[in-house]
Amino acid sequence: MTRPELMREALRLARESVAAGGGPFAALVVRDGAIIAAGTNRVVLDSDPTAHAEVVAIREAGRRLGTFRLERCELYASCEPCPMCAGAIGWARLARVFYAATRDDAAAAGFDDARLYEEVARAPGERSVPTDRLLGEEGRVVFEAWAEKPDRVPY
Repeated sequence: MTRPELMREALRLARESVAAGGGPFAALVVRDGAIIAAGTNRVVLDSDPTAHAEVVAIREAGRRLGTFRLERCELYASCEPCPMCAGAIGWARLARVFYAATRDDAAAAGFDDARLYEEVARAPGERSVPTDRLLGEEGRVVFEAWAEKPDRVPY
């Protein structure tokens, strides 16, 4: 499929999501022009605030490909990914992202991610949700054990 055809498919899935009671978002993970996985927004349907279309598609692609590294894959999203989804895209190491609507289009429909972008930029102690460090030394020991593990899988 061509890139415009793939984006039209993501937009079709987003429209279907709306009709089914989900949010107006959909995403495809694609490798070599073939759809590996698709996801739609399932936040309300699954009572899961992390069930954004991009995350749903990335999870399914990882399962289907048997890897968390999606380096040779592209993501087609009906809307510009939010900060959480951008983080998931980065951890998945997707090669490229295409999107149709912008964050401003989403904000005009009531999905305003601006506060999330602002929160991510703040230091932990300045965020709206109180964040405090506990047992830092004990936490560091867990990472030291992982770093010393000879058969660890780096990511």
